[in-house]
Amino acid sequence: MNLSTPNSNDATLTFNRSKSVVPMSGLCSRCIDGCRGNCEVFRATFRGREVIYPGPFGQVTAGADKNYPVDYSHLNIQGYAMGATGLPAGVQPGPDTAVFPAVSTETEYGWDIKVKMKVPIFTGALGSTQIAQTNWEHFAVGAAISGVTLVCGENVCGIDPALELNGNKKITNSPEMDRRIDVYRRYHQGFGEILVQMNVEDTRLGVAEYVIDKHGLETIELKWGQGAKCIGGEIKVSSIERALELQRRGYIVTPDPSNPVIQAAHKEGAIKEFERHSRLGFIGEDDFYAEVERLRKLGFKRITLKTGAYSLRELAMAIKWGSKAKIDLLTIDGAPGGTGMSPWRMMQEWGIPSLYIHAVAHEFCEKMTARGERVPDIAFAGGFSSEDGVFKAIAMGAPYVKAICMGRALMIPGMVGKNITDWMSRNDLPKTVSQFGSSVEEIFVNYEAVKDVVGASEIKNIPLGAIGIYSYSDKIRVGFQQLMAGARCFNVSSITRRELMSLTEECAKVTGIPYVMDAYRSEAEAILNG
Repeated sequence: MNLSTPNSNDATLTFNRSKSVVPMSGLCSRCIDGCRGNCEVFRATFRGREVIYPGPFGQVTAGADKNYPVDYSHLNIQGYAMGATGLPAGVQPGPDTAVFPAVSTETEYGWDIKVKMKVPIFTGALGSTQIAQTNWEHFAVGAAISGVTLVCGENVCGIDPALELNGNKKITNSPEMDRRIDVYRRYHQGFGEILVQMNVEDTRLGVAEYVIDKHGLETIELKWGQGAKCIGGEIKVSSIERALELQRRGYIVTPDPSNPVIQAAHKEGAIKEFERHSRLGFIGEDDFYAEVERLRKLGFKRITLKTGAYSLRELAMAIKWGSKAKIDLLTIDGAPGGTGMSPWRMMQEWGIPSLYIHAVAHEFCEKMTARGERVPDIAFAGGFSSEDGVFKAIAMGAPYVKAICMGRALMIPGMVGKNITDWMSRNDLPKTVSQFGSSVEEIFVNYEAVKDVVGASEIKNIPLGAIGIYSYSDKIRVGFQQLMAGARCFNVSSITRRELMSLTEECAKVTGIPYVMDAYRSEAEAILNG
């Protein structure tokens, strides 16, 4: 089984010349002196560290494509021909009541003070990458009108060109953060929320204090990591002046823009970009509890935590410490991940894959529950893009998983809608779009639905990317309703692990979900012997 393709990938704009490639190294079987390229070794010969990252930066989001031995596609969803659970109290199950439009897809999370969402999905952390900044209106308005939570990611204040700091290097003004919060809130419909994520630099700059004092945010998220990488957040900048500014703000910037050698190489045009890196976090149990308590004293009603595809030790820490600290939501992200910028080989080869880490997360939650300990509400993340994945992940982690965090899948509709705006302005709609019409009303099936949400006078201000995200969320909602109805689960909390079956014995071993030939066998045998 070929699990990955080292040395060439569309994400890094590289490819092999030869049809025959060494599986482990990715090198061509026959490397010719005089080859004109363009494998990673060839490109790195003259572009060096640039080849570490997918590109071009600011124009792509990239997700690893490693083929793991077991993943969520190795699970199937059970369907039943009898019964119904999760219908409203007093409603008798039957063919006239247990219809799929009657399925409730609403969910909620929180230890005490709950947040409700219309659909059990929310965005990954949309932070300081150029993709997030450029498309923010589409992403934020789309999430708000869809009734789902939006996570504003790390480093937003830190890279704000108009950031103002006091003498203690604490934030006094961040127009970019203000914009991000205001855009979401302008169209918030009472479901979901906007929350802000913090890393080491954000904590030092006083992001928590800023967003609660100026904006009264109710939720803040601590970040240990994500599924795409085991180092801090990264972006690229092309200006050496901008690189020096970020360095002065305390970020790690490489190559060092203050180094005369680097400055000379930049002036000559060899070095065309700089990387801004966040620092690695260092977690400790007492420090974690102290930080949660500090944030509560600032006035936050909810504290959430995002962790990545680290070892099982860190997973246990997140669940156990989160339980003791009574955090409101723990998002567990699995490898391989996808971002606006992460080292490509790290995305491919680092971390515990989603299905594996999610299976162990459920196991750990079960052990704690058996001892009478309450675990935080859980969200799973790590490569989900469709309603079947949402169903499978919620079932895998039942009853602890309340929602699924989606990264690129919730961003793509925003970018598509934005591009349709541009294509229409140039009378250049591709056939994939123009086959449905030439006006916004014809092209977007949910245009009238969005107009009903925001009002006839406001619809002209809604960016098309937001309508795209609303349409995508509606597709997830309806498809999810159909799968739930087929499994006779009429609300999210009625979904259990019994609604899944493993298609291979290896998947059954990893997940604890019965092999397809064993699932419901005892019930079947009882009927046969009756």
